[in-house]
Amino acid sequence: MKIKDKEFFRFDVKYIIRSAEEKDAKSLSEVRVKIDGETENMDREKGEAYLDEAGFIQVIKEDTASKRNLFLIAEINGEIVGFSRCEGNKLKRTSHKVEFGVCVLKDYWGFGIGQNLLKESIYWADSNGIKKIYLSVLETNQKAIKLYEKYGFTVEGILKNDKILSDGNYYHTVLMGRFNMPETNTLETN
Repeated sequence: MKIKDKEFFRFDVKYIIRSAEEKDAKSLSEVRVKIDGETENMDREKGEAYLDEAGFIQVIKEDTASKRNLFLIAEINGEIVGFSRCEGNKLKRTSHKVEFGVCVLKDYWGFGIGQNLLKESIYWADSNGIKKIYLSVLETNQKAIKLYEKYGFTVEGILKNDKILSDGNYYHTVLMGRFNMPETNTLETN
């Protein structure tokens, strides 16, 4: 599905959040590899589960055609600096929910990009009858956990010793979800 472009300003930086387009595929492939190498908050290490330009074109086509998927990018001066996806499925018993994931280049942390990608995804989900958004986050990523809680996500479970990081230690993955209850939905999108 597609959304209307939106502009945001923070610390004299203007960025646009918009739906991904096929022309973004090559840049998305490069940005994803870079982001995976910048932090251990992602599931992948740099270069793992590589998705090339053709792979991204296919994902973008499928997401654009699906009423249960949303692929957003954040762009500064024509360059992609982050992206998010909501991915649903066609199974009747789970058609009410989508999985959310987000990543932003480290140079652009602190500009509210991840937060605005999340807010736009929540607004899209709430506006399109999607009742639940769920995600997973590494236990050490407390900033992200606090952000998700701010927008109504709650901890639904812990996958113990789920990830091994570069220090050789095992870390838990926190499973979080947000269920849209109309009487409690107070999300501001401005």
